[in-house]
Amino acid sequence: MNTDLQVHHPRRHGFRFSIWDAVILLVGGGVVLRLWQASNPLWWIAAMALGHFFLFCNVFLVWRRWELLWAAAFTMNMTLHLAFDFPMPWSVLLCQFPLTLFVIFRQIRSPWYHGICAETLNPRLEDYLNDRL
Repeated sequence: MNTDLQVHHPRRHGFRFSIWDAVILLVGGGVVLRLWQASNPLWWIAAMALGHFFLFCNVFLVWRRWELLWAAAFTMNMTLHLAFDFPMPWSVLLCQFPLTLFVIFRQIRSPWYHGICAETLNPRLEDYLNDRL
């Protein structure tokens, strides 16, 4: 088998949504709904993670390393809030919001940005799409 030949898929840009995204959102939404119905006081954690999954993976197409940075910070944020017995959704969101904006801003300012509105936000989009970066 010749491993030198790689299948090259054309690069795309803009909002993305696949059947797998729908499955994840439906299952995740079901989990959030079930936790909320069970009066679990931390149901909103799953909702926040699910919302950011959609935002990062479908809208802004954030790089994996930025997603992992955000997830690590979110985990630390939640751990601290729980350790200090202050698991309030607004407080966690307020602490996490600057990092969310930072991640999205860094992604949009990158010459590799290919998420929503990339045609107007990335002057080097054609270079990215034609694999010249």
